[in-house]
Amino acid sequence: MRNIAPCLWFDNQAEEAANFYVSVFKNSRVTAISHYGDGMPLPKGTVLEVSFELNGEDFLALNGGPIFTFSPAISFVVNCETQEEIDDLWTKLSADPASEQCGWLKDKYGVSWQIVPAILPRLMDSEEPEKRDRVFAALMKMKKLDIAALQRAYAG
Repeated sequence: MRNIAPCLWFDNQAEEAANFYVSVFKNSRVTAISHYGDGMPLPKGTVLEVSFELNGEDFLALNGGPIFTFSPAISFVVNCETQEEIDDLWTKLSADPASEQCGWLKDKYGVSWQIVPAILPRLMDSEEPEKRDRVFAALMKMKKLDIAALQRAYAG
């Protein structure tokens, strides 16, 4: 495991969620599952933690009960090379159309994701304010990001 990895707190869906995420992202796998034992907060045999990798990045899913929920204040940014990749991930992950905005979506577990084109930083970091402003204005009108539309905005 790397030095820093996110831990996702679930009520009781850690294994289900880990398996879902592994099915969505290429080069992903569940690496370990541990269970509650005697004298622990949840019944013996209940899944405690699931370690998994998403495209080589380490994650941990914890079944900790209904104490905490997810917030859009924390999200995972997925940089996509193609529109097809954006479209595929959007279709697989988005579960709450009301929460979609500017490349942001919420999945069926309440986890927030930003599905963005890998070229976005280059488009947004333009030293020409008018280009940057056009890209930002176009982005603000989108739910799922459209690479071609962002490039057209950049070009003017």
